[in-house]
Amino acid sequence: MSDPFDAPSMPTVSTVVNDTVQGFVDGIVSALPKILTGVVFLVIAYAVIRTVLWGVGVVVSRTTDQEIYVQFARTLIGVFLWFGAILAFLTLVGLPSIAAALGTASGFLALGVSYALSGMLADAVAGIYLLRDPDFNPGDRVVAGDTDGTVAEIELRKTRFDVGDDVVVRANADVEKKWTKKGEPSASE
Repeated sequence: MSDPFDAPSMPTVSTVVNDTVQGFVDGIVSALPKILTGVVFLVIAYAVIRTVLWGVGVVVSRTTDQEIYVQFARTLIGVFLWFGAILAFLTLVGLPSIAAALGTASGFLALGVSYALSGMLADAVAGIYLLRDPDFNPGDRVVAGDTDGTVAEIELRKTRFDVGDDVVVRANADVEKKWTKKGEPSASE
């Protein structure tokens, strides 16, 4: 029978180091298949995302001749695709709780950002509509709100009007709400 008051034997430093190294190596060996699966997934995701972004560029460039819209669409879709790929990668390598936490946090962040940028997004969407509208082009004489002038330039978020010797800049959302195209002045005017 052993004495209950005997102190437990203390492991030696070499035993602690050996057990730690062995546990670390065992963890790496057991995680290696998941890591390799994740790397293969990222390589495939890279190829698929590049192909999708190329296709988006082709489709958007057929609808507009402005490169800024092509880049905007590629960037927006690329961010969503890469974020989804990263969440899938984390799940594949055995970190689904981190992927879920990132997905939830990013949802709240996206909600806040979209609320903060709602005016800018409204201008950008209105700009796309104005650019695609066959009745609203540079050189046209229009009345938009209190602005009566000639459309000089249509950009993603704003439209520039020539009003006499001045250039008046209006947000696209304000212009798109209500504008009227004026006819060409007649010879008697």
